[in-house]
Amino acid sequence: MGRIVHPKSAGARRPWWRSLIAARLPLVLALLGFTFLAYVATNDQHQLPRVHTGGGSSSKIVFRKAGCDIKGNINERGEHIYHMPGQEYYLATRVNSARGERWFCSQWEAWWAGWRRAKV
Repeated sequence: MGRIVHPKSAGARRPWWRSLIAARLPLVLALLGFTFLAYVATNDQHQLPRVHTGGGSSSKIVFRKAGCDIKGNINERGEHIYHMPGQEYYLATRVNSARGERWFCSQWEAWWAGWRRAKV
């Protein structure tokens, strides 16, 4: 006893889209390869912001670039806090590079370096 085959479906081919489903792994790999090559070909490397520090680690005098007015300060508990011009303790805050304190040019730069804004 064999399998009964309908005479019309004996010579029928499967639809073209079924062959795409059957070959989905090579298709996915080809698309990933194309995407990777397009990504590498553009060669857009975004630079991280540069943190401006002054002098060497032995220097207690910190020089800053023009326009970089945000003071990065480390408090007694080791918290990294930045102070914006116009804040309450901005004028009283001193930047000591020997302790790892530094100047920043933007809030985003300070945040990216891991510092938080002063609460007052």
